[in-house]
Amino acid sequence: MLLKRKLASVTPTSPKLGASRIALPTVMNIEVRWVEDIAPPRRRSATMVLAAILVWVLAWAVASPAAAHDIPADVKINAFFKPAGNRLGLLVRLPLASLIDTDFPMRGDFLDLARADEPIRGGIKVWLTDNIDVYEDGILLEKPRVVAALVSLPSDKSFASFEEARAHVLGPPLSSDLDLYWSQQMLDVLLEYPIRSDRSEFAIDLRVDRLGGTVNTGLRFMPPDGAVRPFEFRGSPGLVYLDPRWHQAVLRFVVEGFWHILDGTDHLLFLACLVIPFRRLRPLVIIVTSFTVAHSITLLASALGFAPDWLWFPPLIETLIAVTIVFMALENIVGSNPDWRWIYAFAFGLIHGFGFSFALREQLQFAGNHLITSLLGFNVGVEIGQLAVLFVLVPALNLLFKYVVPERVGIIILSALVAHTGWHWMLDRGRQLAKFPFPTLDAAFFASLMRGAMAMLILTALVWLASGFVRRFMQGKEGFAKNSLRKGRT
Repeated sequence: MLLKRKLASVTPTSPKLGASRIALPTVMNIEVRWVEDIAPPRRRSATMVLAAILVWVLAWAVASPAAAHDIPADVKINAFFKPAGNRLGLLVRLPLASLIDTDFPMRGDFLDLARADEPIRGGIKVWLTDNIDVYEDGILLEKPRVVAALVSLPSDKSFASFEEARAHVLGPPLSSDLDLYWSQQMLDVLLEYPIRSDRSEFAIDLRVDRLGGTVNTGLRFMPPDGAVRPFEFRGSPGLVYLDPRWHQAVLRFVVEGFWHILDGTDHLLFLACLVIPFRRLRPLVIIVTSFTVAHSITLLASALGFAPDWLWFPPLIETLIAVTIVFMALENIVGSNPDWRWIYAFAFGLIHGFGFSFALREQLQFAGNHLITSLLGFNVGVEIGQLAVLFVLVPALNLLFKYVVPERVGIIILSALVAHTGWHWMLDRGRQLAKFPFPTLDAAFFASLMRGAMAMLILTALVWLASGFVRRFMQGKEGFAKNSLRKGRT
C-alpha cells in the first residue's frame, strides 16, 4: 500500500533562539512517498525528519551568498626575521587579499578601515600565525603576540630594511576616509616571540602555500652579527634552518637528491636505458658508479661557478639530455656493447650533472656555510634514489623477459618506446633552444670554450687510464686471470 504525505511547511525552532522562527523557502513544498511494507512505522518519521533536514540544508546553501573571497593567483610575501635580546621580531608584508575567508567591513565598494582591525586580526591568526612554527634550539616556540597590524598602500616602500619596516608598522594608520579597494592593499604585521637568547639556533616552518595560487616568499634572516642572509622560496619549503649545522644541511640535501631523481622523468628514462640490456650485478655497479661520478663532477663545478652563465645554456643542456636518451635507446635496439656502456654513462652523466645543478640552484640557499657537504649529501640522495629505482626495475625486467616476451624482443620494444618519448622531448626542447640568439663570438666566449676543452681533455685522459681496469672488472675473474697470465708471459 502506497502512502502519501505532503510536507507543506516546516518551521524548526531552537531553544537558543527563543521565539524566533526560521521560515524555509518554498522549495520545501515536496512530496514524500514510501512503501509501507518496506518502511516500518518507526522508520517513517525518521525518514521524514532526515528528508526535511537535507532539503533545508540544501535550500540554505543555495540561498546564502558565498562568504569566501577569490583566491589570488600570485602572492608575494616579504619578511624579516630578527632576534634581539630575549625577543624575536618577525615582520611580514603580504597582500590583504591573501586572508581569503576574512569578512572585511565595507563602506560601499571600499574597505572600512575604522572597523577593520578586529576582522583583520582574526584573519592573521587563521592564515598567518597558525601556519608559522618557529623553533629555538629545536624547541617549538609558543604562538607569537601580534604587536601591530597595518593596512598599507601597494606603493609603500618601507620594507626595504627592517628598521624602516618596523617604524612603518608601529606608525600611524591610514586615514579611514581613504577610498581603498580591499583586494589591492597590503597588510604589514609585526609578530613577537619570547626567546632565551638571540644567539640560539633558529628554524622556521612557513606553511603559506594556501594563501594563493602561487606564493613566493622573500625572507631575510638578521642574526646579531649584522650579516643579512636572504632566502627566496616558492610555496612551503618545509622546516628551514636559518643557520644550519653541517648534519642538518646534509640531511636536507640527501632528501632533496632522493626526491629529485624520483621526480625527474628524463633522468629515470636514461637510467632505464642504461640498465635494460645489462641487469647483472657486476655491469650494474660499473655503469651506475660511472654515471654517479660524472654527474657529481659537473654538479660540483656548476655549484662552484665554473659552469657557463649564458641564458641559452640551460635549454641547451635540457636538449642534450633528451639526445642522450634517444642515443642510448637506439643503441639498445641495434645492439649494445658492454665495454662501451660505462663510457657512455660517464660522458652523458656529465650532461645530466648540469641538469641536476639547475634544479639545485634554488636549494643551495639552505646549505648555509656547508656548500660542499650539502652537495655531497645531494649526490648521496641521488644515488639512494637510483638504487631504489634499480631495486624495483631490475627484478621487473627479469620477470618481464622470463614470462612475457623474449629478452631481445623486450629490449627492442621498451627501447623503442623510450626513444619515441625522448625524440619528442628533443624536438620540443630544441624549439625552445632555437628562440635564444647565438652567442657573441668574443674573447669571453672563446676563453670559456678553452676552459671547457681543457676539462674535457683531462676527463678523457682519466677515462682512458681507467678503461683497462674497468674492462677486466666487467669480465670478472676471467679478465683478471688473463691479465695475470699475459704479464707472466712477458
